[in-house]
Parts: sequence; structure tokens; C-alpha cells
Amino acid sequence: MPDTMLAASAADAGIALVAAITTDLVGEIRDRHDLWPTATAAVGRLTTGAAMFAAALKRSERISLQIAGSGPLGNVAADAWPIAEQAVGARGYARNPRVDLPIDQRGKFDVAGALGAGSLQVTRSSDIGQPYVGVVPLHSGEVAEDLAVYLAQSEQIPSVVALGVLANPGGVVAAGGVMARALPGTDERVLADLERRAARMPPVTQLIAQGADASALLRELAGDWTLHSRRETAVRFACRCSRAKVEAVLLGLGADELLRLSRERDGTEATCEYCKARYFFTTSEVDELVARL
Repeated sequence: MPDTMLAASAADAGIALVAAITTDLVGEIRDRHDLWPTATAAVGRLTTGAAMFAAALKRSERISLQIAGSGPLGNVAADAWPIAEQAVGARGYARNPRVDLPIDQRGKFDVAGALGAGSLQVTRSSDIGQPYVGVVPLHSGEVAEDLAVYLAQSEQIPSVVALGVLANPGGVVAAGGVMARALPGTDERVLADLERRAARMPPVTQLIAQGADASALLRELAGDWTLHSRRETAVRFACRCSRAKVEAVLLGLGADELLRLSRERDGTEATCEYCKARYFFTTSEVDELVARL
């Protein structure tokens, strides 16, 4: 099934929900970066979370998630933003993509061990105004729980978040997530009921592997709540890099550094961290950048 995100509200309960199928998205990120299974699970969870956070963004806004951990993965980052009226683009990467730890006692990827101790930074930015940045210590390293802790601590929004990636050396079998956030004034009894529903819910990857779509994930968590305002959005891999942005980075190095590059190298190449696109500048093109400075 194509990657899709579905947002809805249970107005009577005071809960906003969003669910996403991201199997193709995570698979493309895995292939672009040659991610090993545990790295695939970590990057896939974070990128799926970014996509779900972006469900409510305006066209000029973007959400960026970054985990700085002490584990073998190093930094893991993902961001997402609206790329069309009914489409969200997302991307992600790990500093060290070749990480695959033994399965933990629950039979799941040891993402927490791969991330280690550290912090989660969430940045909401727009074409206008200053970005909002929130930082919280990693709570468990399971990504979903850490996103829920961020919402509770930095935005005072009680929530439940479930994320999952089922991968093997051959590729990504299933990936997706579901998130429910309390609206202002939600009754404490509703929140307790939501937590019970989340605890009973089967793993997201199990449901997706069995054929569940985004609507089925919503229904699994919402139960008998009446859902309104369903809004469907496509989710796909996208990148914000361009040759012009790479030029700007090179200009930021200054004339002396560019002259050194021109003398020491037969051309200069830059690679995008997110999509692995390569941008090559000949010696004469580097000299032209120096002239611009």
C-alpha cells in the first residue's frame, strides 16, 4: 500500500489523532544510506515521528528532530514539511549507519542501546520569524516514548506515541506509527482511558504487516470513539538540498579557505547528509566563488 498519513479528531473525547504508513519512505532512506537493521529501526522511527508531527504544519513550516546520543549510532536526525496541498516530505539519517545490535529480550531492535544516553531536540521553524527549539533528555531511547515525553515537558501536551519499523538485511517489511494528543481541557479520565487503549494495542509493525492501513491504525487506538475531520495526506521521501545551498555553504568558508581548496584539490565535492546527492565544483568554479567574495 502507498505511504499515507491520516489525521482525525475524537472531539467528544478531546483527543487529536494521526496515523501513518511509512514503509516505502523508510525503505528509501535505508537504501540511500545503506542502513543496517538497528540503524534502520532508529532512523525509521524518528522520521515517522517527524512526519506525524508535520501533519498539522502550514506550507511554510518545518519540523526537525535530532537525537544526540552516546551510543554507536551517534547523532540521528529527521525532518518533515508540507511539500504540496496534501503531501508531506520527510528525510532522515544516522551519523553511523552501519549499526546492528542483538535483538533485545522482548524480541525487538535494541534502538535504546544504539542511541545511548543523550538528548532529543525538536525545532519548529518557518519562513517567517525565529524557530522554536525544545530540548529534553532522552527518557528511554525508544524514540516513541521520548517524543511523548517531549510533548509533555516542552509543550504540556499529554500524549501517547507508538512507532515501529520491521526490517531485515533484505529491506524494510513494515513501518509506521500512530499518535494521540490531548486537546486543551481534556478530562483526566479520558487520558487514563487512552493510556489503557495504547497498552492493549498490538505492535504497529504487526498490524501493518497484517495489512492494516492508516485508518485501521487510528481505529485500533481510538476504539469506540467517534472520529471526525479525517484528512488524508501522502507521505514520501524528499530533500531540501540544492546546488545553490551548497554554494552558500562554500561561500561561508571564506576566501582564504576556498583558495586553499582551489590550490590543493582538482575540484571540490560536497555530499548531502540526507539524500546522498553529490555536488561537484571544478577548480574554476571555486575560483569564481572566491571572486564573488
